[in-house]
Amino acid sequence: MDPQLTNQPKPTLVNVIAWMTLASGIVNLVWGLVATHSFWWTIVCIPLTILPTVLGIFEVVYAARLISNPPQVTQPATNIAILEIIAILVGNVFSVVVGILALVFYNDLTVREYFARLHGTLAPETVPPAPLAPIVDPAPMIDEPSSEEETPNG
Repeated sequence: MDPQLTNQPKPTLVNVIAWMTLASGIVNLVWGLVATHSFWWTIVCIPLTILPTVLGIFEVVYAARLISNPPQVTQPATNIAILEIIAILVGNVFSVVVGILALVFYNDLTVREYFARLHGTLAPETVPPAPLAPIVDPAPMIDEPSSEEETPNG
């Protein structure tokens, strides 16, 4: 990984994505465990109760990798955001909102540039040095009489 990336702060939206994904992961883990415990006796509902549990695990792992310093993630997790939206099948509205917001934030220019730099497809920005200002002589200018002008003596 490029050492310059560790010195650059993460964009705010990347931090928001990470913390939202972590919160959604915890909610999905609890949701999935409660749903599995409640419907353990129906074989038909087991696949629907497994989705939030597995998704919660993926979300917590992804968020932990994104929060770490230096970040270990090289691509936006649009597949996790899509699975968060699909979580409406088990009634988890919080996960749906997080998934929609994550997809919107992944399309932000600063977030895309950040992930491109992490992936190595975009060179880190270099700021050119400011141009030097011309040196101004602080001495006042004195008008010298020109030879064409008449002098008082003659």
